[in-house]
Amino acid sequence: MSLQKQVMEQMKVAMKAKDKVALESLRAIKSALLLLQTDGGSGEELTEEEEIQLVQKLVKQRKDSAAIFKEQGRDDLAAPELEQIAVIEKFLPEQLTEEEIEKVVVQTIDATGAQGMKDMGKVMGIVSKELAGQADGKTISMLVKKKLA
Repeated sequence: MSLQKQVMEQMKVAMKAKDKVALESLRAIKSALLLLQTDGGSGEELTEEEEIQLVQKLVKQRKDSAAIFKEQGRDDLAAPELEQIAVIEKFLPEQLTEEEIEKVVVQTIDATGAQGMKDMGKVMGIVSKELAGQADGKTISMLVKKKLA
């Protein structure tokens, strides 16, 4: 089932349950999907990879907003962002643990023969592509830096 259909089904459930946070989150996903679909002008269905990237982007936006609100001592504004993250993350594939990501990073470094920070871009590209949707870029970057340093 496509992401759009899943979101529509979840919206019906959220409306019946009068769950405002879930409904707001699902509407944000639906809106972003429609914008991405119509952006190209063709109105074609999105690939699963594009859908995952879109959901990751929405989660990242909310995490960044929540972090800014917390820095400014505005927990009242950070809380809804964190609640929305929980709803939106349900549409992402299961996230890998740091240890699992580290294994992939080490394997990639061994396979490419990366020798230092100069090869970070090459390693990041391969690992990011391999773990698309299963790990966030910040974690991957941190682990690659740690292993190449």
